[in-house]
Amino acid sequence: MSNPLESPAMATPTSPDRDVYTVARLNREARVILERGLATLWLEAELSNFARPASGHWYFSLKDSTAQVRAAMFRQRNQNVGCTPKDGMQVLVRGRVSLYEPRGDYQLIVDHLEEAGEGALRRQFEELKNRLFKEGLFAEERKRPLPALPRRIGVITSPTGAALRDILHILKRRFAAVRVLIHPVPVQGAAAAPAIVEALREAGTRRDCDVLILARGGGSLEDLRAFNDERVARAICGSPIPVITGIGHEVDFTIADFVADRRAPTPSGAAEIAVPDERAWTRVIADQFARIAQLTQAVLARRADGLAWLTKRLAQAHPGARLAQQAQRLDDLSERMRLATVHRLELTRGRLNVVMRALNAVSPLATIDRGYAVVTREAGGELVRSRRTVRAQERLRIRVADGHIRAVVEEGSDD
Repeated sequence: MSNPLESPAMATPTSPDRDVYTVARLNREARVILERGLATLWLEAELSNFARPASGHWYFSLKDSTAQVRAAMFRQRNQNVGCTPKDGMQVLVRGRVSLYEPRGDYQLIVDHLEEAGEGALRRQFEELKNRLFKEGLFAEERKRPLPALPRRIGVITSPTGAALRDILHILKRRFAAVRVLIHPVPVQGAAAAPAIVEALREAGTRRDCDVLILARGGGSLEDLRAFNDERVARAICGSPIPVITGIGHEVDFTIADFVADRRAPTPSGAAEIAVPDERAWTRVIADQFARIAQLTQAVLARRADGLAWLTKRLAQAHPGARLAQQAQRLDDLSERMRLATVHRLELTRGRLNVVMRALNAVSPLATIDRGYAVVTREAGGELVRSRRTVRAQERLRIRVADGHIRAVVEEGSDD
């Protein structure tokens, strides 16, 4: 039986097709395989063997109960870390797997490092923030305007916290007349988020407030966890009443702040936003009243001038004035008519006198006045012009100047 080591299938040390690696090549190709085979990953572990040489780079180990891996974080990345690394610290890191070729050390190149407990919360915060942003819950056009002067303000916070005292103090100083309704809730712990959601729902149902303040004092990311709860964010978004948040300190931002209609840096700041300054408001109202008074006076002056002009026009066009003018005109026409009538009568009278004189000159009456008489038959009134036309015993009527004489003919004509 032949020796398998001498099998023709195996290359001999002097075979020309053998690919012999150098150590450097081996480490280089192993590094490439590691970097290409594993994507960027998150790792939670205990930090140990921390070193910071003059270069500013950080070198340390990451370990758990059964294994460890070496890690490096270069200066341009570690300058933004918000904590001070130390041995024994539980950390959360993000990085990529690599290999340090000169020593063949397998290692993790870290680009982000934070304390583990807060880091998990921070990841959850960022994930929820990005998701709600994409849904449009943070959009400015969705947010409602605040009332200029609310009649009542609802405050959702702990009834024993400093935040409530600060809010009430600011509200009293700025506008004491505004009423306040307190919705007591826990602001920390597992019961906080459901209680805040219920308070928002109840306030929206009652509709007895014009604006709501959701507030608490400062704290760690864990302390503010209830205000990064998705249920609270959606309750704020669905509230029919505008919501102002005043959570933590100025540097603290929560999901509730992004969803709220208005975010204040502190609880006191929320109270400042909720109501106007009473003194400034009073000055504005006084200025407006003064302006209104000036405008009113100007309008009244213009109306008075217009009224005077209309009164004058009315007096000129008044029926009584027109009647007076017409009466005067009638008197004038009547006088002119009277004078014209008198003149005409005088003319007529003169002409009549001429005619009468002419008539009298030929009138029988004028002849009678001179001693003559007019004789007519009594029967029929026929004028007797000749003695031959009368008969004996015929009755005659004789007209003289002062009356009539009845006579009987004693002797008539012969025929």
